[in-house]
Amino acid sequence: MRNRPPTIGEYLLKKLESYDIEHIFGIPGDYVLRFYHLIEQSEIQHIGMTREDAAGYAADAYARTKGMGAACITYCVGGLSMVNAIAGAYAEKSPVVVISGAPGIKERGKDALLHHKVRDFHTQQRIYDEITVATALLDEPFIAFNEIDRVLDAVYHYKRPGYIELPRDMVDVRGTLYRRPSTGGRVSDPETLNAAIDDAVKFINQSKNPVILAGVELHRFGYQGKLLKLVDEKRIPVVATLLGKSVIPESHPLYLGIYEGAMGRDEIREFVEDSDCVIILGAFMTDVNLGIYTANLDRARSIYATSEKISVRYHSYETVMFDDFIDGLISPQLKRRKKPNLAWALPDAAPFEVKPNAPLTVERLFKHLNEFISDELAVIADVGDSLFGAAELRIHQHTNFISPAYYTSMGFAVPASVGAQLSTPNTRPLVIVGDGAFQMTGTELSTTVRYGLNPIVLLLNNHGYGTERHLLEGDFNDIGCWNYSCMPSLFSSGRGFHVQTEGEFDEAMKTALAETQQFTLIEAELEKLDRSPALARLAERMSETV
Repeated sequence: MRNRPPTIGEYLLKKLESYDIEHIFGIPGDYVLRFYHLIEQSEIQHIGMTREDAAGYAADAYARTKGMGAACITYCVGGLSMVNAIAGAYAEKSPVVVISGAPGIKERGKDALLHHKVRDFHTQQRIYDEITVATALLDEPFIAFNEIDRVLDAVYHYKRPGYIELPRDMVDVRGTLYRRPSTGGRVSDPETLNAAIDDAVKFINQSKNPVILAGVELHRFGYQGKLLKLVDEKRIPVVATLLGKSVIPESHPLYLGIYEGAMGRDEIREFVEDSDCVIILGAFMTDVNLGIYTANLDRARSIYATSEKISVRYHSYETVMFDDFIDGLISPQLKRRKKPNLAWALPDAAPFEVKPNAPLTVERLFKHLNEFISDELAVIADVGDSLFGAAELRIHQHTNFISPAYYTSMGFAVPASVGAQLSTPNTRPLVIVGDGAFQMTGTELSTTVRYGLNPIVLLLNNHGYGTERHLLEGDFNDIGCWNYSCMPSLFSSGRGFHVQTEGEFDEAMKTALAETQQFTLIEAELEKLDRSPALARLAERMSETV
């Protein structure tokens, strides 16, 4: 007797496993309970979060470090609560698969008024059509497997979220074995690829001071090794965008720092903008990456290569794959350059000297924090000065810095630390978060306790929405005061510190690094109007348009 095909729910889980997904983040609801029962029977572990948007952030961080992530929620009240997190994943190219339970097909007759329904039964899918690369409603057994493969293939290829809606009466229905091929590679047109590489190589060889501007797509597609090979073999200096920070080990001798227009260090901005050949690889040309459009990158002196576009100055090349183009640049035809003198770009080698009784300031806090950064830590920065101050941290290994540096959604970091640590259990998250963002999703520390995780949470308490204060001050920037350092008492686990001086911060960080069995929260008390140099430059630029 021939083996029967799997059910739709079983097939979906097996396909997720084939993409190396070992955890699914979410919150149950009646429309998805049957699928949750299948998850418990599978090799994939369900991670229960306290909020659906936090589940989305966790799946996003998991996807950024693991290659693909998944979230599973119930219909509308769950799916619509997750929209903001998935919108951010779409904007920043993070491959998250959203699986939503839904009313059964047989329940939908005569436009029934079932709970959680909004306008009609297709409302949620139409919304996700706008923030994912592919969606599917699994309402037909004959094509269900094909639809699952189509969505997962698109998520894998484009590194953007996908959406699968699973009616509860379809979970146990057996599908058909007829389906499209699984995810496969895409190839470049050989003649067009050769033309693009020849054009780029000639341009770079003719230049006197080329520089690589490395972006986040090198993270998403796993091309950090290709970047390192290009930099090492051809001796071309490299800078990163803010969103792409840590795409190359920042201790690398040819790494200069972050390029972000007028928001960044002047010497790096001048070096990049004076270059006669800027090789832009996998970078988003966003307002934040470009210092609120203060960057000055001339197309006539640029090569621009992403997963969606390849251009050499004013020449555009279609049907050329991003990875093939990078591999082509490493060809023998591209000449190896003399080792450049980049001593001017190196940070101050003198160790940070703690002033034990000095009040904490943002600028010195991050210089001090830099002394504690190691290969074992993964830095996860929320938005605001948590991000702008962290831009100056020296990240030793690649894929060790995560932040929503383009979409800039507050509340990302604490739940993201859950996904990041589960995807790479050999690293420990160092979460940097403001008090405003922490009040949005900081309760996910209960999830870290539940699953035995041990992040270090550095909470910058400047008593409100610090970034907005510098754009336009008003009482609307104030928030309620919490006793943040007492949070461990709430969860009956963890350690908390409230620090106001450099000496207290030094002791708290040393204790946190030694305490590996539970989370540590360090509340750093700061002056309300204190800010990093990067935020000062940003505020000066943005306040003109607010």
